[in-house]
Amino acid sequence: MAHKSLHDLQTEVDEWIRTIGVRYFSELTNTAILTEEVGEVARLMARLYGEQSFKAGQEGTVEDLAGEMADVLFVLMCLANQTGVDLGDAFARSMEKRTQRDRQRHADNPKLATDR
Repeated sequence: MAHKSLHDLQTEVDEWIRTIGVRYFSELTNTAILTEEVGEVARLMARLYGEQSFKAGQEGTVEDLAGEMADVLFVLMCLANQTGVDLGDAFARSMEKRTQRDRQRHADNPKLATDR
């Protein structure tokens, strides 16, 4: 499967919304949906990797987690499209900011030290 750029994914989401989804939900509705989707990721993380257990008759897999993460990405891209945010550009700026701000801070953090 070929990997797509964030720009390509945003374009694909926009095309899907306009041809199949009819229209975007409002920004506020999409923000609530994003919160709901992040909660579904958190629920699976707590059960697959944390101490929480699944209720009787429930289960979850890494594939389920991947699907929920993709749902988060879809709604985030909807919000980006609605607000005029280019996620590729925004991500590049965020990585540059993190690199400048955190390069030495993380290197000097004894909590992050490993047996190298």
